[in-house]
Amino acid sequence: MNAISSKVRKGRKYDQVLEGARTVFMADGFEGASVDEIARVAAVSKATLYSYFPDKRLLFLEVATAECVRQSEEAIKSIDMHAPPRAVLGQAGRHLLRFLTSTFGQQVFRICVAEADRFPELGQKFYATGPVVIRAEMMTYFKSAAARGELRIDDFPLAADQFGELCKADIWPRLVFGVIKSVSEAEMDRVVNGAVETFLARYGT
Repeated sequence: MNAISSKVRKGRKYDQVLEGARTVFMADGFEGASVDEIARVAAVSKATLYSYFPDKRLLFLEVATAECVRQSEEAIKSIDMHAPPRAVLGQAGRHLLRFLTSTFGQQVFRICVAEADRFPELGQKFYATGPVVIRAEMMTYFKSAAARGELRIDDFPLAADQFGELCKADIWPRLVFGVIKSVSEAEMDRVVNGAVETFLARYGT
């Protein structure tokens, strides 16, 4: 049993607490969310909330993990294994970038980094439920497209990783270091379109 699961207790009102916390965290962020407000929205007492989650950070990461799973499932549903690479890459790239650049996505990243030394399992859990799932699905698509002669790839894991990094070019570093606070749809289109063209220039047939 890892450190997270040993501290988080599940019970009859667990889902109720989690949904209330998701509503508050999405609206106020990690720092702005108060335990009192979470308990009020979840319609439970603070004692009940703490009995499930003794630490607000653990509650946030549980919400973040669930949200990451939801985002992954949505992204996977949008991938048509029979569609041409340009269409699939564009859809996947935009979905990834929208989540990464969202306020919630940035908060998740910063907390995982900030707590990496004391609680490495937090980041590991988040990574395993989101990025790893999408990476595997993209590799499956790449293999399918390669079998149809639409892509020419020797190292599928590397290709999936490269596309993910291409989609973060320019925008992600500026967000992380606080150079910019938000990203427009036009900026995302510019980066994703560039990522698709670069990827196809390397791996397209």
